[in-house]
Amino acid sequence: MELGIGMFGDLAFDQSTGKYRDAGVKLHEILEQVKFMDEVGIDVFAMGEHHRPDYAVSSPEMVLAAAASITKNIKLASGVTVLSSSEPVKVYEDFSTLDLISNGRAEIFVGRGSFIESFPLYGYSLNDYEELFDEKLDLLLKINSEENVTWSGKLRAPMKDQTVYPRAKNDGKLSIWRAVGGTPQSVLSAAQLGMPLVVAIIGGMPIQFKNLIEFYKQEYQKAGHDRSKMQIAIHSHTFVSDDQNVVDGYFHNYKSQMDRIGASRGWAPYTKMQYDGGRSKDGALFIGSPAEVADKIAYMKELFGITRFIGHMDIGDPAHDIMMKSIELFGKEVKPLVQNL
Repeated sequence: MELGIGMFGDLAFDQSTGKYRDAGVKLHEILEQVKFMDEVGIDVFAMGEHHRPDYAVSSPEMVLAAAASITKNIKLASGVTVLSSSEPVKVYEDFSTLDLISNGRAEIFVGRGSFIESFPLYGYSLNDYEELFDEKLDLLLKINSEENVTWSGKLRAPMKDQTVYPRAKNDGKLSIWRAVGGTPQSVLSAAQLGMPLVVAIIGGMPIQFKNLIEFYKQEYQKAGHDRSKMQIAIHSHTFVSDDQNVVDGYFHNYKSQMDRIGASRGWAPYTKMQYDGGRSKDGALFIGSPAEVADKIAYMKELFGITRFIGHMDIGDPAHDIMMKSIELFGKEVKPLVQNL
């Protein structure tokens, strides 16, 4: 099983100045952190896309390209590419270029995203929310599998016998995963297309997703795909420390981000009880000592048969030195423990 780390590039808000932390500083920290992930044996890095003041990264492709030049082995993925408001031709071009720069390490996680800011920003209508994604995914997969593309849809100009350059390694084919938040229709589509699946489990209890993942497995096989090639990942909030004071203190980082997002969605303020409940064996937070986090990941493998775990690790913008220690423990202690369980 592969272990990866995901980030959104969270920016802490300074109450005294009324400003978010400098995005440039954060980007340099992220690159130093990804370089370190590669050194400690992390398998995958996934960089999210947001178009808000509280996140530093609107262009994962740029960050991943920079990371490609300072890493050797780690796979570099978007986490996610908001495909509904992206141009599939450009998405393929960017990631095939990244693939060539990184010598075959590029991946795309496509999803609808959990925020909608990119739609008005790029001139798309939310009335076309579902159709935009389905049509653009169809085109992206066609570009990925065929050199000469002839395609037509309702929301984009057609293509006739056109080739998108450059072509990625592996005969032009990139690894494209479908990222979902729990919608059965999205899971069904991924299964029928034979796409690897990433399930975001960021609240409640993971066991609640058992039926959904079993549904994916059944439909994947029903569609005639080779079960031996099936790939399933989960993406969950994660933080590792061997210092209980740091783990307890991380609650404030976590609460600050949950409350900031929750304020626009009508959520009640996040509580310490929720934090502690999420950290329990049955909760969705992978926050604790290396042994605690490793045990929960091993439980996920037993529960779902996952082939990859992505720990989302920068929620609430923890200090750089604390992040580096969490990455170190994840690579040097959690990963060996999971492999040996």
